[in-house]
Amino acid sequence: MSVNLEFEDKLWEMADKLRGNIQPSDYKDVVLGLIFLKYISDSFEEKYNELVAEEEGFEEDRDAYVAENIFYVPPSARWDFIKKNAKQSTIGQIIDDAMITIERENRNLKGVLPKNYARPELDKAKLGELVDLFSFNLGNKEAKAQDILGRVYEYFLGKFGSSEGEFYTPPSIVKLLVGMIEPYKGRVYDPCCGSRVIIMITADSNNGDWLSSPLLENKNMDWCAF
Repeated sequence: MSVNLEFEDKLWEMADKLRGNIQPSDYKDVVLGLIFLKYISDSFEEKYNELVAEEEGFEEDRDAYVAENIFYVPPSARWDFIKKNAKQSTIGQIIDDAMITIERENRNLKGVLPKNYARPELDKAKLGELVDLFSFNLGNKEAKAQDILGRVYEYFLGKFGSSEGEFYTPPSIVKLLVGMIEPYKGRVYDPCCGSRVIIMITADSNNGDWLSSPLLENKNMDWCAF
């Protein structure tokens, strides 16, 4: 699938400004961590609004989200709260606390999310500007149907790979490999997974979700069972 999203270049321009005195691998984690946080918050918000509309009082019931494989996001970790505080000098700590809270509420995410946004070398003004740029939806049903998260993630992997001089396998090559191997049942193991694109495309070819529990239960994310 070719990537052609209007907001990509804006995000990359902002992410590129984060370089400053930190290593490319560090600001890569900054951007990709925010992308994931936005995704789970958007997914949660859609279900939250549905529950509010039902008027049965289950909008803060964690089980109502878990039943539909949606991560429960506490109030202080929701994107609206983070964006409202984007201009605060403490935005880095606010994001770190959000990651910690989400991990506490969702055991499958324990030890997975980045929690280093408060470090001194990360420019908090630019971090806040990056948060403000996330005005698009990543996690609602429409975005999932268009695989917006996967396309944005893939776009940044390509950008980071070319900017850091690291090897990045084009998606077309990965899809060819997956088509040749036909890993449609059993366990897929990718010991040199790098960006995990092979596993993600394999999951996609199985009508799966690369953020499903089999992947999240494996902290190294170098294998997935179908």
